[in-house]
Amino acid sequence: MIALVPPGVYAPQEDTELLAGALSDEPLPPGAEVLDVGTGSGALALEAARRGSRVTAVDLSWSAVWAARLNARVAGLPVRILHGNLFEPVRDEMFDLILANPPYVPAPDGHRRPPRGAARAWDAGGDGRLVVDRICRQAPGLLRLGGVLLLVQSALSGPELTVEQLRAAGMKAAVTRRRLIALGPVLRGRERWLRERGLLSAADDKEELVVVRAELPV
Repeated sequence: MIALVPPGVYAPQEDTELLAGALSDEPLPPGAEVLDVGTGSGALALEAARRGSRVTAVDLSWSAVWAARLNARVAGLPVRILHGNLFEPVRDEMFDLILANPPYVPAPDGHRRPPRGAARAWDAGGDGRLVVDRICRQAPGLLRLGGVLLLVQSALSGPELTVEQLRAAGMKAAVTRRRLIALGPVLRGRERWLRERGLLSAADDKEELVVVRAELPV
């Protein structure tokens, strides 16, 4: 249970739940080093901490950092929560598992992320990959041998490209979970644009979420 989700901080939703399910499938030994990048309210970081993992969480939003710290304190769980842009605060560290629920929604305003506000938690440029691509490039270098990346994204933002990039980085990668959900308010608001771009067909009235699992071979 998350105690606090202030305005402007991404609240746990279907993508959080899907990634939490993938996390529950991972055979983590007690004391495994886990990184939750883009932690938001800290929901996934807390789930990992309940498994006995040593958890670090990072978010670019100070509101999210303070919310996650409060939620960890209320839950009585020892989570290190840092402010920063993706992997910058932990660039010299190594992890057994990286969790990522990044912004992945295609946005009609080109290849720019919104400078502030709640939309920073979901808008990710014209193809939805501004942050996903960075994770694909940088995450493999922070994993120990045998380490795993679990990333959730929309099928609208090219999970097949995510798998391709992670395999090119030497990882064993595949889509391991899928879920269809109703179009939320953000996608409904840009539905016409998505259909014009061919990201939604005329018959599509749902969005598919996927989890990509990538493992660095031993």
